[in-house]
Amino acid sequence: MRFLKLFVLPLFTASVLSASLTSATAIAAGDVPAATAKAPPVPLLWKVSDQDNAVYLLGSFHLLRADDYPLSSDIDQAFAGAGKLVFEVAPEEMFDPTVPQRFMARARYDDGRTLSKVLPADLREKLNRVLAKNGSSLAQLDALEPWFVNLSLVLGVSQSMGFSPQLGLDQYLMRQAAEAGKPTSGLETMELQLQVMDSGPLPEQITALREFVDKPEDVPGMLDEIHSAWRNADLAMLDEKARVEMEQKTPETYRMVNLERNEAWVPQIQKMLDESKQGDTLVVVGSLHLLGNDGLVERLRSKGYTVERVCSTCAPADGPVPVIGAERAFAAKDAGKPADPKRGKDKPAKDASGKQESSKHESGKHESGKHEAGEAEAARQDPAKHEPARAEAKPTAPSR
Repeated sequence: MRFLKLFVLPLFTASVLSASLTSATAIAAGDVPAATAKAPPVPLLWKVSDQDNAVYLLGSFHLLRADDYPLSSDIDQAFAGAGKLVFEVAPEEMFDPTVPQRFMARARYDDGRTLSKVLPADLREKLNRVLAKNGSSLAQLDALEPWFVNLSLVLGVSQSMGFSPQLGLDQYLMRQAAEAGKPTSGLETMELQLQVMDSGPLPEQITALREFVDKPEDVPGMLDEIHSAWRNADLAMLDEKARVEMEQKTPETYRMVNLERNEAWVPQIQKMLDESKQGDTLVVVGSLHLLGNDGLVERLRSKGYTVERVCSTCAPADGPVPVIGAERAFAAKDAGKPADPKRGKDKPAKDASGKQESSKHESGKHESGKHEAGEAEAARQDPAKHEPARAEAKPTAPSR
């Protein structure tokens, strides 16, 4: 739960506004090692298609390190073949200069309450101890709501470990789209996203903050663990640490942050498939939105679209989105059933639930995009060269 927004909400705004707080609340994570060459992260990438075009769903991590690049060739090909990119929030809205003021209006109390008044006594004491180690105090944060303080604490730790929102997958692909002249858009407005960040029930905000301050020394290891799960596309671990944990501990936040937004996004993605007769789209959202039966992958599969995992380095067993409880038993029961011999070339088979199964990956779909991917490869090999200064973060407006 404490790492919720690393999966769900773009962090550009929060990282800018909490800069002064993160310096005061950062918890030492040791020296950040120099970047070393690593294999590209295993992509959380699915292809959803109908008869004439496809939407690629890519699960983002909003804070990454320089050594998380270059990206997988699977992402490069999906990017090269996409006629447009869709993010949670359109780049022009995300970098609107009025957002900071609107964000701080959401983060501050305006009804006479203060942080010290809403927190239980034991939590106030623990938070003060955490802040005192870094030369700060609760009094300095008293006008702020618990969700913002928790976000600032997480950002402080993550940035001390070498993570950067400017290197997050969303912002990186926004810059690549601008350089390539690809149109971009958003699934929701910045105003809605600010509302989601600010609307969590107070008891659940306090629960999340308490998780941090109870054992702040454990946070760097937990952040590394969940980042590693994303990097290795460990779907079961991500599902357990992100979706299942949030659903169990903070169900109302889960409803607002995940369920309601997924429900609002599915018709938009369907429209991309049903109304467009040519051209593919790359949709980049927080990884949480792709997991479990509540996620976009399974929701679209249940609508009858062909859904397949795109991962050239994955074993066949890596494909399904993880399910839990009785659903896992059901999936195991149906595993290994023979293919329907009546299945047509363009018509996926159905399982016992009536959902269509994925067709095999059409590896030649983006051959025409390989030349573009090759031209862009040099730029993508070193994202740090393309990382703008924070004050210059607004992407060049793409041609439309």
